[in-house]
Amino acid sequence: MRVIVGRVGRPHGIRGEVVVGVRTDEPDLRFAAGATLDVAEQEQGPADGERLPVAAARWHSGQLLVAFAGITDRTAAGELTGSWLSVDSSQLPDTGDPDEFRDHQLIGLSVRTTAGDQVGVVTDVLHYGQDRLVVRRSGGAGGESLVPFVKAIVPEVDVAAGLLVIDPPPGLLDPARAQ
Repeated sequence: MRVIVGRVGRPHGIRGEVVVGVRTDEPDLRFAAGATLDVAEQEQGPADGERLPVAAARWHSGQLLVAFAGITDRTAAGELTGSWLSVDSSQLPDTGDPDEFRDHQLIGLSVRTTAGDQVGVVTDVLHYGQDRLVVRRSGGAGGESLVPFVKAIVPEVDVAAGLLVIDPPPGLLDPARAQ
């Protein structure tokens, strides 16, 4: 599975550097000199077969500037603008923390309540202030629910079994029943 780590922005300077919008918690590792990244034109599309080795990376005014091997001028760098950069999930090291998960590990997990009721499937993870799971509801409920990804509400995550158990407070899954 591909994991997006960044998106190429505008060229910076005349020597082929580009601004990269970082989409990883480990930019210094993902964009280290010698790392190789897959390139895709669309975020959800397959890698286009192009692989870019990182020649150098540095932070400048809060932005990550990356130079890729073989991209030596502003024109060539400009052709990368808008491209998505990714790595294969098998290249990612284990976090070492049993309570820490990467987004790609959570997406696709089946969700049920502690009472055993089927809720749906995790389709996305949002990172705005508090991490939230987007759960596509199954059965007659339809739609989506946003579930705060906190231990009190998500007491069990079993990636190997493809299961995530939630203990929803009143109103989380059925707003009409909120207290």
